[in-house]
Amino acid sequence: MQIKISDKLILAQIKASHSNELFKLTDRNRLYLKQWLPWLDFIVTEEDTSDYIKRAIALHQDSRCITFVINYQGKTSGIIGFNPIDRTNKIGEIGYWLSEDCQGNGIITQACRVLIKIGFDDFGLNRIQIPAAEHNLKSRAVPERLGFVFEGIIRDKELLYGNYVNHAMYSLLRREYERD
Repeated sequence: MQIKISDKLILAQIKASHSNELFKLTDRNRLYLKQWLPWLDFIVTEEDTSDYIKRAIALHQDSRCITFVINYQGKTSGIIGFNPIDRTNKIGEIGYWLSEDCQGNGIITQACRVLIKIGFDDFGLNRIQIPAAEHNLKSRAVPERLGFVFEGIIRDKELLYGNYVNHAMYSLLRREYERD
């Protein structure tokens, strides 16, 4: 599946052929991403990226997630998706990361709008949530811009290279989405 958001921005459902480009992007952005993401030490070879992609595809086949590669101006620029999707309670959690050189172009906000529509209209979700590290102001600005409700701080939510990090939790309910 591919979703064209604009002439510059396309979301492509993740597949094995993304492995090489995605690993190179991760490697180039390693220091930048380490500020907020705990998995960088586990992705040290292209094979590690390939294994991640295989897991993402398997989880999608089980209807537990969907992952897209962000393609901006013709190049792989990041990842966005629902991970996880709780089908029982109709909750989807959006996660994302974007290369440092693509920041500030509204890419994640635009991609989230598409995922929100898919979540409510296609997946039948009742709640979409976006967590972000408490001090990651750029990431927190996305759900705030999209009208999500700030629910509070989840203490010590993530172990980030030896230190626990709090997360801010935001949510949007179907009835709020439909009202807009």
